[in-house]
Order: sequence, then C-alpha cells, then structure tokens
Amino acid sequence: MKYKEENMREFGRVIGRLCRGEDLSREESLEYYRQVILDEQPELQQGAFLVAHLMKGPTVAELSGAWDALYQYDTEKIAPDIQEQCCDIVGTGSDVLKTVNVSTPAAFIASACGVRMAKKGARLVTGVSGATDILEIMGLNIEMPLSAANRCLEQYGICYLPGESFLKAGWGRLICSMRFTSVFNIIGPLTRPCESTSSIVIGAYAEHLCPLLIDVLRETGTTAAMSIYGMSDGHHRRQGIDEISVCGETSVVELCDGKVEYYTLRPEDFGVRCCTYEEIASKGSAEENVMAVLRVLSGRDEGPLADLYAVNAAAALRVHGVERDLKKGAFMAREKIADGSVLEKLRKLMECQGGETGTEKLEELLKHIDSR
Repeated sequence: MKYKEENMREFGRVIGRLCRGEDLSREESLEYYRQVILDEQPELQQGAFLVAHLMKGPTVAELSGAWDALYQYDTEKIAPDIQEQCCDIVGTGSDVLKTVNVSTPAAFIASACGVRMAKKGARLVTGVSGATDILEIMGLNIEMPLSAANRCLEQYGICYLPGESFLKAGWGRLICSMRFTSVFNIIGPLTRPCESTSSIVIGAYAEHLCPLLIDVLRETGTTAAMSIYGMSDGHHRRQGIDEISVCGETSVVELCDGKVEYYTLRPEDFGVRCCTYEEIASKGSAEENVMAVLRVLSGRDEGPLADLYAVNAAAALRVHGVERDLKKGAFMAREKIADGSVLEKLRKLMECQGGETGTEKLEELLKHIDSR
C-alpha cells in the first residue's frame, strides 16, 4: 500500500504530541485509531503510536475514542432474538502471574447458573493459552460463522465470540504480529460484539486500570460492570492476575445503578480457603491447561482451581443481578459443577460451534480424563 506523505507527517506529529505527554480529544483518538485499524499508516508508525500512547498513559476520553474506532470500523456484531440481556466475562491479559484459564470456564458456570453469557475472547498474547486456544483444543471450530454463536446463545444461553472472527480489519491483523501490551489490550476486552450484552466482569492486568476500565465502560454505554485485579499473598502487589484471586486480596471497582463502588475481597468472602499461587498457576502448555479446566468442569477436581472458577463465576452472577451475595453465588457455582449442568453447557457449545468434529473432540478428551 502506498501511504500519503501528508497523512504520514500529520500522524508523526501526533506521535510527537504523545511523547511530550499531550492528551488527545475523544474525536482525535477515534480518528488516529481508525487509521491504525484500517492500516492507513506504515507499520512502523502504527507501532510507535501504540507504544507512545501507552507510555503517556491514556485518558478516559482517549480510550473511549479508541473504543469508538474499534466498535465502528472493526466489530462485526450479533443480535440474538432473546428477551434477556447478556453478560460477558473477560480479562485484559498481560498480567504478571499466569493462571490456568479462568474467564472461559467461569462463563460456562455462570451460564449454568442462569446468566446468558456472550463470552468473547482471543488467542494468547502474553500467556500460555488464550480462550480461543483452549476452546479450539476442546473442539471449537473458529471458522464457523458468527451466526452459529448467535444460534447457540439463543438456544442454550451461552456462546463464544472469538476476536479472530468478529474483529478482522485491524485487530486480527495486529494481534498476529504484536507481542507487547497496547491500548488494544484495554479496549479489546471492552468491545460489545453481542448487541444484547449489558453487563461485564473485566479483569485488569494492573490495579490502576480498574477505575479507568469502569469509566470507559460507563462512557460507552455499559450499565453494570465489575473491574477486578487479583493478588497473591506470596508476591508483590504489582505482581497480580486479571481475575478474582483465591490466593490473596482482590481490588474491585464496581458500577451498579449509576454508582461506582471501590472495595477489596478475600477468598474467605466467598467461603473458600486461601491457597498458594502455585496451586492455580498456568501449566506448561495449552493442552495441559485444557485438561486442568476439564477436570474441574466435569467435577473431577474440587480443589483450589474449582474455587477459582466458582468465585469468578460468582462475580458474573453479582454484576448481572442473579445473586448479589458473593458467598451464595460461589456455592451455587459449585452446585452446578457437581450436578453436571456446567459440562452440559460446554457440550452444547461444541454441538453448535464445533462443526462436524467438535463434539467428538470434546468427548475424546473427557474419556482421556476418565482413563487416568
């Protein structure tokens, strides 16, 4: 592609402004992120812009403008024919302490508890396995059209929306070649590919991001949200996870009924014991993480990892108004794992979004667990 010299120079001046610590308006942010998303600048300029913006520290207006650009120019949407509103649970990634995948199994649990879950995700950026990676191993066919996800959500109250499918023009191109944190790590998880989504639990890779994420969500139309940053008692506060923690404190910023509340949580607030980080740490490969997830969802592992999934599902139940009491929500989550409801949700998703071999792949993995 041949780039216009005048546009390159203007974009270069914007990079200089960011390097000097100058803020952009929401409208300016929308325009320059539009140029990145639509590949209207050379890759070197795009990378410089993304790094300069993150190092300056993006404002709420700038993040809202970037969200506008992603939503308007790069997000394909589904519009399920349902009466109820939907919830999402997702993390920013780029956290220091890596756990076995959390938001994906928590979404299946929350769905089994009665919340319609329009769960989005993507491949790994900085960790061992992203949501798309583990679901593909379980049987998801990422080439299935979004209409399959729409049908799954309508019929079974759960769907998976891969960023690789609903974000194509810019984000899909960038995510394939980027291995550093950028504003896309912040706004990507805030996108709304499902038009019925009204609430979200969003994990942050840094504690200071929690209020910023809530402010952006409020600015862009979300009415109920919880932003979380988990910590480990055995590590420095800056070394955290983008989930509710069962190995230490969790910092929470919650948006409910137009009001924002700040508070902290401990595992004991959910009725579970405080474990060590090592008990929930990511395994060495995506395949190992998949088996760890399936052992919990099939009821075979009732240890710290099951606690981790239950408390994060409880957050979705709270933010969506199904069960505001977190301890009761965690107990409900464990009950749904035990009675097989959660595993049935996973089976239904593979039936809808796995193509011809999805169900077969999942059942083979479950047989492998049984044989061990």
